[in-house]
Amino acid sequence: MLSSTADHLYWMARSIERAENTARMLDVTYRMSLLQTANEPHQEWRAMLSISGLHEDFDARYPESTEDNVLRFMVLDKLNPGSIYNSIFTARENARAVRGSITSEMWEALNQTWLEMPLKHSGEVADMGVSRFCEWVKDRSHLLRGVAYGTMLRDDTFRFLRLGTFIERADNTARILDVKYHILLPSPDEIGGAADYYQWGAILRSVSAFEAYRKIYHDQITPKRVAELLILRRDLPRSLTACLTEVDRLLQEINGPRAGELLRRCGLLHGQLRFGRIDEIFANGLHEYLSEFLERIYELGALINTTYFWSTDE
Repeated sequence: MLSSTADHLYWMARSIERAENTARMLDVTYRMSLLQTANEPHQEWRAMLSISGLHEDFDARYPESTEDNVLRFMVLDKLNPGSIYNSIFTARENARAVRGSITSEMWEALNQTWLEMPLKHSGEVADMGVSRFCEWVKDRSHLLRGVAYGTMLRDDTFRFLRLGTFIERADNTARILDVKYHILLPSPDEIGGAADYYQWGAILRSVSAFEAYRKIYHDQITPKRVAELLILRRDLPRSLTACLTEVDRLLQEINGPRAGELLRRCGLLHGQLRFGRIDEIFANGLHEYLSEFLERIYELGALINTTYFWSTDE
C-alpha cells in the first residue's frame, strides 16, 4: 500500500471518530450545564474546551465561554480544525482522495453525511435541539463504521481505518476522564452529592458506559469505579485498555519493515494498561496517570506518522 493512501485512510477514520467524540462531549456538557452553579455558571462549557485542548484558540476569538459561543466554535466554526464541520469535511476529503481503496457504500455514506450537514449557524442548533443534533452526528458515525465493517475486505485498508479510530478514541476517553476528575472535581462538601453523582453519570453516558457500569458494579457511582471501568476494563469498547488492545493487534498485523520501535512502544503502553491496578493508579495520582497516558498516545500517533506515512519509500 502507498504511504499516502494509508495516511488518508488513517486520518479519515480519526476525523470521523473526532466528530462523534465532539458530539458526545457537547451533549454531555449541555446536560451538565443544566446544573449550573452560582459560582461558575459556565464551568461545564469551559471544561468542554479543556477536554478538546482548544481553549487557547477559543479565548483568542471569543470573549467568554457561554453556551452559544462554545456551540458556534465546536459545531460549525470553519476556522476551528476540531469543529464537527471541519472533522466531517476532512473525513470526506480524505475519502475522496482514496475512493478507489474504499467501497462505494463507504464513500456514498460519508459523502451523504457531508451533504446532510443540516445547520447554517449555531442558533439553529438550539432550535433543532443540542441533544438531537448530537444524536444525528453519532448516528452518522455509527453508520459509517458499520458500512466499513460490513463491506470492506480485511486487508491493510481496513486495518488503517480501524487504527485511526482506536487511537482517536483512546485519546478522547482519557481527556474526558481527566477533565472531570481534575477540573470539575467538586469541593469536599459536594462530593457524593446530587450534582457530583449527576456529573459522573453524565461522563459514563458520554462514552455509552452507564448501563455497563450498572451491570458490573450494581452500586453507587464512585470516581474510583468509573476510572477503573474507563481505564482497565478490557470488555468496555471505549476503555483505554480496549482501545490499546485493538491498536496493538492492528500494528502486529500491519507490521511494516520499519515498525520495530512502534511495536515496542505500543506493547509497553498496552502492557501497562493490561496489568494495571486501579489502587496503584490512584495512589500515584489519577491526573498524573492520565497526563502521562495522553503524552504517550500522542507520541504513539506521531510514531505511526513517521513509520508509515512520512517516508519517501513506498
